[in-house]
Amino acid sequence: MSLKRVSNVTVRKRLVVTLLIGLLVFGVIDARLGYVQFFSGDWLTARAKNLWSRDITFEPERGKIVDRNGVAIASNQSAPTIYVIPRQIEDPANTAEKLAAALNASKEKIYEQITKKSSKERLKAGRKISPETANKVRKLNLKGVYIAEDSKRYYPFGSYLSQVLGFTGIDNQGLTGLELTYDNELKGKQGSVQFYSDAKGKRMPNMSDDYVPPENGLNLKLTVDTKIQTIIERELNNAEKKYNPDGIIAIAMDPNTGEILGMSSRPTFNPAEYKNVPQEVYNRNLPIWSTYEPGSTFKIITLAAALEEGKVDLEKDSFYDPGYVKVGGATLHCWRRGGHGSESFLEVVQNSCNPGFVELGERLGKNTLFKYIRDFGFGQKTGIDLSGESSGILFNLNKVGPVELATTAFGQGVSVTPIQQVAAVSAAINGGTLYQPFIAKELDDPATGKVMMKKTPVAKRKVISEKTSKEIRHALETVVAQGTGKNAYVDSYRVGGKTGTAQKAKNGRYLENNYVLSFVGFAPADDPQIVVYFAIDNPKNTVQFGGQVAAPIAGNIIGDSLRAMGVKPRKNQIEKEITYPQVPLVEVPNLVGTSKKDFLGVDVNLKLDISGKGDTVLRQDPAPGKKVEIGSTIRVYMH
Repeated sequence: MSLKRVSNVTVRKRLVVTLLIGLLVFGVIDARLGYVQFFSGDWLTARAKNLWSRDITFEPERGKIVDRNGVAIASNQSAPTIYVIPRQIEDPANTAEKLAAALNASKEKIYEQITKKSSKERLKAGRKISPETANKVRKLNLKGVYIAEDSKRYYPFGSYLSQVLGFTGIDNQGLTGLELTYDNELKGKQGSVQFYSDAKGKRMPNMSDDYVPPENGLNLKLTVDTKIQTIIERELNNAEKKYNPDGIIAIAMDPNTGEILGMSSRPTFNPAEYKNVPQEVYNRNLPIWSTYEPGSTFKIITLAAALEEGKVDLEKDSFYDPGYVKVGGATLHCWRRGGHGSESFLEVVQNSCNPGFVELGERLGKNTLFKYIRDFGFGQKTGIDLSGESSGILFNLNKVGPVELATTAFGQGVSVTPIQQVAAVSAAINGGTLYQPFIAKELDDPATGKVMMKKTPVAKRKVISEKTSKEIRHALETVVAQGTGKNAYVDSYRVGGKTGTAQKAKNGRYLENNYVLSFVGFAPADDPQIVVYFAIDNPKNTVQFGGQVAAPIAGNIIGDSLRAMGVKPRKNQIEKEITYPQVPLVEVPNLVGTSKKDFLGVDVNLKLDISGKGDTVLRQDPAPGKKVEIGSTIRVYMH
């Protein structure tokens, strides 16, 4: 058998083909490797890291809520959270036992969670724990157990400003109030630490952790002044203890800007313990939500309209009040059933005489009166930057007859909110400009101090002239010095204001012996710096008159707030008129620098309200030498 001989040429051809095929194959491989390395490398690396990576999140510091002077009203406390990587835990039973002891939790539940087939678990029993507990866990040095920094909301003043502030949930998310309204700005952005482990959960060598720091939330600065808010809270606490009412409301506002200086209501709650109170308590911010008949405080609007339209001269025009007035077949009574007799219209204001205001309403007519009512902001939301505001209820103008016109003129039959009344009265006494109330002043970056948002006063419209506003200030100052508001009188400060006693209605009928007693006041009368509205709902065991119950409390708030604001006392104050039964005046002694044993019982005709834990009087209110009624209270501050 013969073998066919292959020529050298054929061999060379085959070698060339093999070489070309080899070069082609290796070229394709090199191209693919180049593509993977230079074009897909980052993508593949990212996918690999994603498979290997485990994240431990770090919560940002929620922005603080501070008052106008930077005092923290809502801040944060350290509250670390425990995470576990189940695959890294070598002895689950022992780990569960040690964690249960440190956390005072169920060993079985912890074991169930740390043996789950998951890449990472946030331990339920280890959420928002105290720093002390976190240190206990840290000292155990357990594999697969990690502690992430976290925080929880802290309200240093407890129930202070509660409905306004609102509160946060377990994840520091805003749920109500300002915490909800400004949640996006306050919450910040999460950070994390990212480490790498294999399929069995073991840390991968030579791979460093990636850390992305959290971005803290912005700080929210309010228009509120904590000094004024503290005064309001004190007076509401005292009133609640004394009268056991169904509710209390107080608002303080700068009449020249619309800035809310203080706001509170009762019932109240601690935002950190909101689960312990009914939902209606924390969901209803009464100063902006509650609506009711205003009573005689609404007469300020009728007075403003009549003066602006030239329908009355307070000094020259006279009126006779027999104690009632008949309108459209109905008999409307004055609060003094025997009437006030002959009086000037200034005395009509001082005496809060219902028939006199019915006369002013008739002089104005329904179209003009209701135009001013709407111009002063009633029947519509004020636009305050708080959620849950009501708009109130006014008569439909087509349905306003003589009786509806008459009752509206003295504050009955309409429904308004406290914040509407504060805004309207501010316009009446500030020169005639209606401002939109607001409580959030600015947002600041805590890292840089940069102001990210700043609000400025919003003047909605001019309602009355400066001349009319000046007349109103004078008339309301005489109400406090000589009329129904005497109990709001503050020595050395020119206080003006108006009392209100409004009978409550239910199912279309007025309730017996159930009133909302109120007072709205301002000071100083020559240059108003603050407007205060105080209302108490159905106080028990007391006379049902705003001048007796609400006026003195509002007077305390006004007087102490002016001192806290540094407003200087005024001269040329209208002297307070003392009427029957006359209460003798006594001079306030100088207690500054004395000790408790020296001043207790110094004057049996005066009462003492002692604040502070020291033994020496630092300051007192009223000041030494002032004359006050027998039985008045002197506040002394110890140190």
